[in-house]
Amino acid sequence: MGYIRLEKDADGIIELIMDQPGEKVNTMGDEFIAAITKAVDEIEAQKDDVKGVYVRSGKDSFFGGGDLRKLLEMPVEMDQAEATRVFDGIMAAKAPLRKLETLGLPVAVGINGACLGGGYEISLACHYRVALEDAPMGLPEAQLGLMPGADGVVRMVRKHGLTNAVTYVSQGKQFKGQKAVETGYCDELAADVADMHAKAKAWILANPESVQPWDAPGYTIPGGSPADKDMDQGLQGLLYFGPVNVMVNTWGNFPHAKAIFACISDVGRVDFATAQKIEARYFLSLMRSQVAKNMISTFFFQLNDLENGASRPSFDAVPKTDCKKLGILGAGQMGAGIAYAASKVGIEVVLKDISQENADKGKAYCEGVAEKLKSKGRLSEEKAAEMLSLITPTADAADLAGCDIVIEAVFEDRKIKAAVTAETEAVTGADSVFATNTSSLPITGLAEGSSRKANFIGMHFFSPAEKMPLVEIIKGDETSDEALAKAFDLSIKLGKKPIVVNDGEGFFTTRVIAKTVEEGAAMVLEGINPVIIENAAKQNGSPVGPLTAIDEISQATAYKNGQQLKADKEARGESVNANNPAAVLVAKMVEDFDRQGKAFGAGYYEYPEGGKKFIWPGMKEHFAPNGYKEIPFEDIQDRLTFSQALEAVRAMEDGVVFNPADGNIGSIMGIGYPAQTGGVFQHINAYGVKAFAERAQYLADTYGEVFAVPQLLKDKAAAGETF
Repeated sequence: MGYIRLEKDADGIIELIMDQPGEKVNTMGDEFIAAITKAVDEIEAQKDDVKGVYVRSGKDSFFGGGDLRKLLEMPVEMDQAEATRVFDGIMAAKAPLRKLETLGLPVAVGINGACLGGGYEISLACHYRVALEDAPMGLPEAQLGLMPGADGVVRMVRKHGLTNAVTYVSQGKQFKGQKAVETGYCDELAADVADMHAKAKAWILANPESVQPWDAPGYTIPGGSPADKDMDQGLQGLLYFGPVNVMVNTWGNFPHAKAIFACISDVGRVDFATAQKIEARYFLSLMRSQVAKNMISTFFFQLNDLENGASRPSFDAVPKTDCKKLGILGAGQMGAGIAYAASKVGIEVVLKDISQENADKGKAYCEGVAEKLKSKGRLSEEKAAEMLSLITPTADAADLAGCDIVIEAVFEDRKIKAAVTAETEAVTGADSVFATNTSSLPITGLAEGSSRKANFIGMHFFSPAEKMPLVEIIKGDETSDEALAKAFDLSIKLGKKPIVVNDGEGFFTTRVIAKTVEEGAAMVLEGINPVIIENAAKQNGSPVGPLTAIDEISQATAYKNGQQLKADKEARGESVNANNPAAVLVAKMVEDFDRQGKAFGAGYYEYPEGGKKFIWPGMKEHFAPNGYKEIPFEDIQDRLTFSQALEAVRAMEDGVVFNPADGNIGSIMGIGYPAQTGGVFQHINAYGVKAFAERAQYLADTYGEVFAVPQLLKDKAAAGETF
């Protein structure tokens, strides 16, 4: 059986059915291009006896997009002949869809499931879209460092106008249900597949003269074209200041952001055929982009593997579990955020604190989150009421009975954590899992307070927990596969991205982020301008600089945590690094200058009321009294990222992280490692393992042992291997 089959019904409508052999979903590769070209030619040959074309899928979903493995294989560098060959291939993929929409026949499409990327581009080449209520539609290519390449940009501009096209394409917007109809992503909703078929065919029979709006006489782009002499001010602002905003917001780290904006502007100035060529050229440039390869590797392949259980015990060994009742200890922002996330997916939640008043405040936090979403039209009154009814605030530990999992989110204090562990295990069943939410306290040590160590595990959520996508699951020395599977499955149910690591000081995320904070502090102590340090982090692609990060956490909290860590190490008889630059700098800021962070109104930054923050002038006075020290800007940038990537390699050497995907996803989603790199390990791969090791050695020789090349990195460089 071929990829596409054509079936003509009694009304003279040809069904063009896409059903890629041997695959669960349809994808847009060479096989599809050959099949759609042949199919459209066959329809054209008999079009005088055809009433219309109904495009649909023969699978449970509509279409899965382009063949991304092929994109990963494409070289970054190619000669003119190769570039021309690839460009011709892109144009060949566009041709049958353009031919389909201009056959002179009405063309409708039935969208029975996910219709994303190349799939949505197919639907745009149809005159009418009928979709099931829960079918997501859109062009998410920007999330992978790409842009649409099968005339998606060309048609989005002509359908929605330049301003909306910029928003929809650059942000990878997806819509379904009534929202999809309101935005014009689809034209009509269907109750089920049979209803979808009926509505699509009814439209075809009722619209025999249908053509695309942009092929009709007198058509103009909604909202105006860049070629218009009397362009309105809004469009002028978009075209004049848009490119500047793109560069300011991305620091030039994401080539696709610039390409999408430029392409949208350019295709709006010309006829359809010329626009097709323009889009193809921009698309070709991104196909060769290392940033796209990084993002595809991490955010598509590795993330899919992760969500499918790559770091979970096998489903044969531990079948899929389902948490129906969740206990949460501590109703502060973290605990309440987890409670909200759980209620959102239909889990019954017991939210416990030391008093009913505190527990009620936690539920009030959830109500506040719901109110904000309702005010933005993103949550219905009915859904909010249903969710909030699932959350029971309490001060009585007995209410935790029957919980499948209990997550502890109390203060980072061993005694308190031990007490709530014992209190919980006294009222929960033998199979109940106890998960501690901690960012750094060793799980095996905390498990000493448990009578069921096999059921004790770490689940490190990130704040605000109702929004942040990552959960770092930490296995203690005695954690069972069953407990790990339950924690993993709960994370997936919550809509989170779980990474799995072994126990160790700082686990993975805290251990790695600490290095960039330490390096930022080291540079301050060396007398380097803190403004340059912060800007170097931003230009790297980090959401904030290392000094801002500590100010946000607060120097006071960092100081307290540092003192606790020091005490813990001394209690274990371990040596303490008295020269840790972050500890030294924070101690000076707290003890000598009483600058305890943003919450206290004074940290590395000044926080004038109603004004914009700025670096505290005392930074120069106290750390560079004779003038700031100058070093190459590239060295500042690399000190902030290489310190983290090298620590990630050491964590792999130590057995803390064992899967590069966990390290890549964890570093980006948990601690803000520059997304365009694809994460700590992909950064090394893309840089070139040998070249990365050589650069690290230069940094070690120049700036210290924190950049010493780990043996694992040396070994991979010598063997020509990647992570």
